[in-house]
Amino acid sequence: MGNLERMPSVHANGITIEYEVQGEGEPLLMVMGLGAQLIDWPQGLVDEIVGRGFQVIRFDNRDAGLSTEFTARPPTNSEITRAFLLRRPMRSEYLLRDMADDAIGLLDAIGVDRAHVVGASMGGMIAQTMAIEHPSRVRSLTSIMSTTGSRRVGQPTLKLILTAGRRPLPARGDAVEMGLQTFRKVCGPTFDEAEFRRLAHVSVDRSWRPAGTGRQAAAIIASGDRTPQLRALDVPTVVIHGMLDPLVRPSGGVATAKAIPGARLLMFNDMAHDLPPTRHAEIADAIASIARVAQRRPISV
Repeated sequence: MGNLERMPSVHANGITIEYEVQGEGEPLLMVMGLGAQLIDWPQGLVDEIVGRGFQVIRFDNRDAGLSTEFTARPPTNSEITRAFLLRRPMRSEYLLRDMADDAIGLLDAIGVDRAHVVGASMGGMIAQTMAIEHPSRVRSLTSIMSTTGSRRVGQPTLKLILTAGRRPLPARGDAVEMGLQTFRKVCGPTFDEAEFRRLAHVSVDRSWRPAGTGRQAAAIIASGDRTPQLRALDVPTVVIHGMLDPLVRPSGGVATAKAIPGARLLMFNDMAHDLPPTRHAEIADAIASIARVAQRRPISV
């Protein structure tokens, strides 16, 4: 497939989706996590993937960045905490399935029939859901620091849950400092405070949507366990996880790899809930390797 038209946004699945394309080659869609924007994918990692011959498509999920913002009242931090601790269901304006349909709608709008799909954290959950709901559209799957939706695996540490429950809602003026406090707790030993501050200022200036983060969290909780559907997948898959991850604990990655037939599990002992620069090349290698497995498969129609 040749160049995609570089448009700032498209209308798809009933919403406006902001996206960006970089590179040439086979289409590869990158799906970001909770409250994050397309610019939160580390540029170093994107460059590594582009350098391996892919056309990288990044986009803002609904309720994040410059894509459509929703309006329902978001759950409070204490409501989310109770749902985690008590394993209660939660009502949500939309589900991960809707967010997966957004991504498929984006591919439709820019003329991509099938793509390699890479998702991180909540983005990994969305990527898994894309493979479940739209198997013919996902050529290979990379699930990074994510989980299956089962409440028995991949849960945050109790300390993080309780801290989040007491955390006040940030204001725009203190968003960078509050974000720094959070990321210190979930990132690994390569965390660069100065670089975080720089990127956080860019992100807040671009888009400030704390209510959207709450609605996305509700969608994660309301969407339930994907394990039975993951067991039925037939897609080349690599699961990448940090052994130090306190937010989506390593059991989530292990369970994901165990559920998806033939999935490869790659774990890094110096990675937490982040994408450390020291591992960008290896992550890109793993993505390219599973894509080569997919390329050797005949395309079913």
